[in-house]
Amino acid sequence: MADKNTIVTHHADGTTTTEVVDWTPEQLAAHAEAKALAWKDSRINEYPPYADYLDGIVKGDDAQVQKYINDCLAVKAKYPKEEE
Repeated sequence: MADKNTIVTHHADGTTTTEVVDWTPEQLAAHAEAKALAWKDSRINEYPPYADYLDGIVKGDDAQVQKYINDCLAVKAKYPKEEE
């Protein structure tokens, strides 16, 4: 017996779409796991390069180091961890 589930997708342009799917329990579990980890991939793709941080450390440029930290925190805020 398949489980029905409603999937709501939030798009970057601010729109959302809703889809009703009829999945097996295994498919539903796989989807839930992928969704729970999606924030990680999003963060990885937008974090600034580590070289920016290391360059600031080597040069002793506190402003550059702080900019790197602020950029990382902005990415974390943009893609929060999904709560179970």
